[in-house]
Amino acid sequence: MSRAGTLYLIPSSLGAGTAMQVLPPSTLGVLARLTAFIVEDPRTARAFLKAAGYPHPLQDAEFQVCNEHTRASEIAGLLQPLLDGRDCGLVSEAGCPAVADPGAAVVRLAHAREVRVVPLVGPSAILLALMASGLEGQRFAFHGYLPVEATRRRAALIELERDSRRERRTQMFIEAPYRNMQLLRAIFDACRGDTLLCLATDLTLATEAIGTRTIAEWKARAPPALNRRPTVFLLCCEAAWSETVKSREV
Repeated sequence: MSRAGTLYLIPSSLGAGTAMQVLPPSTLGVLARLTAFIVEDPRTARAFLKAAGYPHPLQDAEFQVCNEHTRASEIAGLLQPLLDGRDCGLVSEAGCPAVADPGAAVVRLAHAREVRVVPLVGPSAILLALMASGLEGQRFAFHGYLPVEATRRRAALIELERDSRRERRTQMFIEAPYRNMQLLRAIFDACRGDTLLCLATDLTLATEAIGTRTIAEWKARAPPALNRRPTVFLLCCEAAWSETVKSREV
């Protein structure tokens, strides 16, 4: 039996046309020699490859699709090129493959089939937002998308705030960019004024904006322009954060 290929987890850029600026040469070098890919959307994957200086004709690249509509029974078929000995790249719409991303199912099965998995270096919106927030970085949790329905979303926000206070934890979540302002208003309505909120928007882009303030301070300002701009939301209870800072000063 031939040796299985390697599954490379390739971070994509967080905005159009920035791949050459945010991906290191080592990642770009691996990308340049691959011709088989597992992607969420072939159209945006082709645009990413072009922006990354992909040296081969795009029509020669092979794309298999893994997205939220892919059935569990179809995942095994995606690994066939790897089992045939070809190296493949997993490219995500989320930036880093398998993080808040359906590609995690591919990675899990790759391990089960003893396929080598290699994560490559590139931008992670979650980590960049946490780094720049100034909030608790020792204890944090990423929750993906909160409920869209207003009552359930409010209950989720109240529980996240309580958990942050109890566990001294930064809570991180995202929303579809066109619903960002709805989520922001829900945070203003559900959470305490002294809770810290970081808004990390358009990370790695020229329009990047990152700010951390209490919710009361955010509410006293003109609303930030978040509509249709990818944003990571971070909440941390002010009391919990203050206790953490004091504990480090002892």
